[in-house]
Amino acid sequence: MKKVLITGAAGFLGSHLCDRMIKEGFYVIAMDNLITGDLKNIEHLFPLEQFEFQHHDVTKFVHIPGDLDYILHFASPASPIDYLKIPIQTLKVGALGTHNLLGLAKEKKARILIASTSEIYGDPLVHPQTEEYYGNVNTIGPRGVYDEAKRFQESITMAYHRFHGVETRIVRIFNTYGPRMRLNDGRVIPAFMGQALRGEDLTVFGDGSQTRSFCFVDDEIEGIYRLLMSDYSLPVNIGNPHEITIKEFAEEIINLTGTDQKIIYKPLPQDDPMQRQPDISKAKEILGWEPKVSRQEGMKKTWDFFKTLTAEELRKTEHRDFSDRNKK
Repeated sequence: MKKVLITGAAGFLGSHLCDRMIKEGFYVIAMDNLITGDLKNIEHLFPLEQFEFQHHDVTKFVHIPGDLDYILHFASPASPIDYLKIPIQTLKVGALGTHNLLGLAKEKKARILIASTSEIYGDPLVHPQTEEYYGNVNTIGPRGVYDEAKRFQESITMAYHRFHGVETRIVRIFNTYGPRMRLNDGRVIPAFMGQALRGEDLTVFGDGSQTRSFCFVDDEIEGIYRLLMSDYSLPVNIGNPHEITIKEFAEEIINLTGTDQKIIYKPLPQDDPMQRQPDISKAKEILGWEPKVSRQEGMKKTWDFFKTLTAEELRKTEHRDFSDRNKK
């Protein structure tokens, strides 16, 4: 049985990757410091013999005894609310955490896949975004802590690949949604759905003309898995190329939830990208991948998930606690 380490395993994408790797017959070591992750996302896996959980911060030295075949590095705050509250932690996990895991991959001769993001393109001047586009990023803006952490992550990954011969893969993840997202984490879909559940008007920043492209989690995980098993070492966009404006999307949410909320407008946050749409030509050509789940189908599954949350769970997702020890 091959062994895989998944960091950020109690998070949204990390937990779905745990499910997929178990299904594929791997022994899964799930690692998370639970700053933004939730054990509830993986508690169904705890009884399995081929699953273990380690409560650990990857910015500290990472030790895994015995053989290790694969590493999936998904440890990082990924939402604006999170990385604006813990900016230093965000930079550290992108730099120190990635360095530690690349060192582990080198020691174990393991293949490592790094989770990058469409945020490395910043507020793009090229549309749609291809992997060859270098981006338009404000390094000292509030979002820079996340954008630059991911850009450094890609650089050090390629350095380990070229200098040490480590088998590396880099996935650039575009907006992804589905069950296990955390409400009110600053991203569009959980923010809208949280407001719908509470009967609040939907908040659109700017005039709503900015665009996003939303990929359902099952499609995203399939693309990530195919990239991991491929022989391609350069970055690959994995996302849904079907673009929609935020205003149109808010109207879709109102129709989906059957609520009568209005749309209210607030000033656009600094450096919020105006366009986000992946060019997935490489994913199609190299991986034979493209998204299959329609936005209508995926949004219904996501809304059905959020409706099952208890009042206590809704309260917890609304008020995320970052203690002083996490601000170092």
